[in-house]
Amino acid sequence: MLEALRLNPGDDLRGALEATGRTGFVVAGIGSLSQAQLRLAGEPEPTPIAGPLEILTLSGSLTPDGAHLHASVADAAGRVIGGHVCAGCTVRTTAELLVAPLPAGSLGRAFDAATGHAELVLRRS
Repeated sequence: MLEALRLNPGDDLRGALEATGRTGFVVAGIGSLSQAQLRLAGEPEPTPIAGPLEILTLSGSLTPDGAHLHASVADAAGRVIGGHVCAGCTVRTTAELLVAPLPAGSLGRAFDAATGHAELVLRRS
């Protein structure tokens, strides 16, 4: 069963999702940000993006070990940019999210030497 979640003004998008302790996938997200921190493709550090911004897309995985989220956002001129959601994406008015929960313990994250990142681990019972 899908679950709806609403974040409030001032919430950190990534931090609030990680704080839920949910295991599953964010399948959709819309809303607005006052600022964003997105790690662009191939870059080692996040890029600050000044708002106001509209969240056009948001998806990713949630585990007790952390989240892996991607978003695309548009500025007031309609320019679109996307990347990995980092801490520092501050909700401006709202963020409305749809989460597909999975059983606790079914997903985790572990360092993968091949990629250099904490990658998704599927745990079968």
